[in-house]
Amino acid sequence: MPNYKNDNTTTMKNILATIILTICSLTIFAQDKTTEELKTLTDNKQYDKIIEQHASKSKDYSAKSLYYIGLAYYMKEDDNNCIKFMNLSIDKDSKDPKAHYIKASTLNYMKKYDEAVKSFESAINLNPNDAESYSGIGDAYYDLKKIDLALEAYKKATELKNAPDRAFARIGQIYSEQKKDDKSLEAYYIAKSKISKKSNSYINTLFNIGKFETTNKNYDKAEVAYMELLQLSPKDFETYERLIQIFYVKNEYEKAKPFKEKLYEAYANGELKGNLDDMFCFDIFKWQDKTIIAYERFENESKDKIYIKHLFKVVNTDYKTELKIQTEYSPIWVEQGSTKYLLCMTKGNSHSTFNIGFNDNFKYEDLKKSVINILEEKIKPTATSEPTK
Repeated sequence: MPNYKNDNTTTMKNILATIILTICSLTIFAQDKTTEELKTLTDNKQYDKIIEQHASKSKDYSAKSLYYIGLAYYMKEDDNNCIKFMNLSIDKDSKDPKAHYIKASTLNYMKKYDEAVKSFESAINLNPNDAESYSGIGDAYYDLKKIDLALEAYKKATELKNAPDRAFARIGQIYSEQKKDDKSLEAYYIAKSKISKKSNSYINTLFNIGKFETTNKNYDKAEVAYMELLQLSPKDFETYERLIQIFYVKNEYEKAKPFKEKLYEAYANGELKGNLDDMFCFDIFKWQDKTIIAYERFENESKDKIYIKHLFKVVNTDYKTELKIQTEYSPIWVEQGSTKYLLCMTKGNSHSTFNIGFNDNFKYEDLKKSVINILEEKIKPTATSEPTK
């Protein structure tokens, strides 16, 4: 006699299995569809839409979908929610290096560098050829003051494909901070050959090459670096100042004129800030064991007040200003038929005037020589005054 009970049981099991498989397939299909939708929204940078439409109903989402939601929070700089969703993604799939990387990067922004190192290590273990992860862990080590480990990580990053610009730049920066100027300059030249010319890192690299080549008295190489920088960033006014200094040390005063004019134009337009808001340094030279720093002020002649136009600061080995020699404009002197500027000196509370005058078309060698003659006391003041007590 046939066993109908067993047949029915088998049939029911098959039906249940089919139903379960169907439900699982539908669930997987739905999850795949959600993931694709989130990927499309991410590609289109619709991060607000991702958060509004998916964050609150993501309980049963796949690891990849949770990653995209976390990435949306990352792009919106919502660090806590980014960490939350990256942790949820990692709990469901701990083998995705991207989730570990975004979590680590966020921890860096949150200044939780020790935790960031652990997450970067996880990302690197899963994908040892990711230059971004090595650069990121380098950033964490750098902020932890573990400079040797940071340098090692940055170097590793530069050996891999698609190395980020900052890894190259940071190597030069670290060597500079370690006072290893030769290695720093070498690193910046390597960076120049590797990183994108469209990045800020490239401009920063050019600036540092110019700075170190100037220190090494390789003025022609410094000029080349600074000129390229200005082609890319014509509003980098500090570079105009440094080029002027190079032209003065090379005695190429005419070449400095158009760069001075650019600074005066920027001053008139209110574009100069910080150290350049009132004057610019046009020359630096040595006298005995002192450094002379020469400035030119932007202020133009006034009919009713005295002002300083050129200022020479005498700085000692402790970087303290000992005295100042300056050209001064006085409307009274001009009315009396004198030259436009007279050479004066300020030392402590004492102010001295010398019978040496200059007009706008003066030769810089004459002014510089007069400053040195005053320092060597070859010229005596015609008048000296101190404030009354």
